[in-house]
Amino acid sequence: MNVQAIREQFPILHQQVNGHPLVYLDSAATSQKPRSVIDAVVRYYEHDNANVHRGVHTLGSRATDAYEGAREKTAKFLNAASPQEIIFTRGTTTALNLVASSYARAVCGEGDEIVITQMEHHSNLIPWQQVAKATGAALKYIPLQKDGSIRLEDVEATITDRTKVVSVMYVSNVLGVVNPIKEITAIAHKRGAVMVVDGAQSTPHMKVDVRDLDCDFYAFSGHKMCAPTGIGALYGKKALLEAMEPVEFGGEMIDHVDLYDSTWKELPWKFEGGTPIIAGAVGLGAAIDFLNEVGLDNIQRHEHQLAAYAYDRLSTLEGIAIFGPTENRAGLVTFNLEDVHPHDVATVLDTKGIAVRAGHHCCQPLMRYLNVSSTARASFYLYNTEEDVDRLVDGLQQTKEFFGYGIG
Repeated sequence: MNVQAIREQFPILHQQVNGHPLVYLDSAATSQKPRSVIDAVVRYYEHDNANVHRGVHTLGSRATDAYEGAREKTAKFLNAASPQEIIFTRGTTTALNLVASSYARAVCGEGDEIVITQMEHHSNLIPWQQVAKATGAALKYIPLQKDGSIRLEDVEATITDRTKVVSVMYVSNVLGVVNPIKEITAIAHKRGAVMVVDGAQSTPHMKVDVRDLDCDFYAFSGHKMCAPTGIGALYGKKALLEAMEPVEFGGEMIDHVDLYDSTWKELPWKFEGGTPIIAGAVGLGAAIDFLNEVGLDNIQRHEHQLAAYAYDRLSTLEGIAIFGPTENRAGLVTFNLEDVHPHDVATVLDTKGIAVRAGHHCCQPLMRYLNVSSTARASFYLYNTEEDVDRLVDGLQQTKEFFGYGIG
């Protein structure tokens, strides 16, 4: 993979921040956008801008073709059985809330169980808390190991015949843990539960085959995979989606409306009320084209090499704590410097043009499990290099010196 050639396609990377060349290490929060995606969105607004599914004029037809074409690309990208199984949403959060509100509240009741893990992003935790409160179902957690990973024997012990929903992130946005989703799904199905996957941190970085995983629902965000913000999707098995009721009502999702009753369109449109995120979908389609051209296997291999290199380099620093597994780590490294708050670490690094994340990363229960209030995180993508990692390590060394670490 020619990383330098890839970097040339990302305009934002070619700038200075605070007098230094930008080193962007926050792609787990949001990725940067290649020129092809930016051009696709601009082209839509300059040439095809119209509402979809409604007008019979030329612009409306072109906009509809672009929007539905993006759905077809998304279905193929995930290896869904049909484009009808792809519901466009604002992102992972909206998609998971749709499953929780429409599916889980209908099937869960007193004495039932919802199983998740303590590593979950708030977007895959709070919706299930709300379902549990509304239905009387019990919320249960698969235990974590010291490095944040989970064991299949603990999955077997936690999921029971009373479990209705299991929802687990594919890749942890804090620990870099890659969870055994296919095996967890098999256990959930053996117990009669449905499997929901938070794919926010997996979809941009590895090949995802929802039919091979056999998961029932899969949610992801476009903005983490080179697409615009505000667009994402929910994959759901067709039979489950057909049985679910919409949670948003209005234009576009209806079939027939009377004064006192209405009926809904078929899949996927019954879940897409109102004017959809057309330009975002166009950008998502362009991002999928871009990622397919680079190759997901190439991206995953590159990121694993970067993560391993970063882990080794960071481990040489005195007074650093690195969280997560030492092996089989996704493309991020989360760490703390002794006696220096993560926000201070990120602030000093920013003066050197290095962008990292600091905070609880929308994972407060996991922070408590790790016995910290917050952490710093460097996350990598296809446009990052070993030189970026070297800049990070040098910046952290300067941070330690700035705060007088080890002096006196």
